Amino acid sequence: MEPEVNRRRKFLNYLLGTSIGATLVAICYPVTKFLIPPEVTEATQNSVIAGKVNEFVANSGKIIKFGNKPVLLLRTPAGDLKAFSATCTHLDCIVQYQAESSGIWCACHNGRYDLNGQNVSGPPPRPLEEYTVNTRGDDIIVSKA
Repeated sequence: MEPEVNRRRKFLNYLLGTSIGATLVAICYPVTKFLIPPEVTEATQNSVIAGKVNEFVANSGKIIKFGNKPVLLLRTPAGDLKAFSATCTHLDCIVQYQAESSGIWCACHNGRYDLNGQNVSGPPPRPLEEYTVNTRGDDIIVSKA
């Protein structure tokens, strides 16, 4: 039979060891969950109803949601409907349509695109991704090209 002191010492060592382990787990688990973000599944949408034809006057643009991505839907001065990815190819800033210059503009670093999505000036390295635009009755349907 062990002396009383040894049994107490073993019990205290056990409590101390498990409390240190539990503390480490309580600290490391949230830090790990913060550093490793959850996997985001991308929407499997291939097309979206963007609005009604009569909502878009000539020489105007509007940002719409395509799944979890922003898309710039615009009506050219000639009346054609076009859609492009609304994220700049330089630093993923959101682009906007400028009616006065009839072009697409990124405010972050003054990047400019023409009405075909081609980069014209500034730092954007490549053109905007283009989407297909169709009309069905009064609805405007935007789909992946």
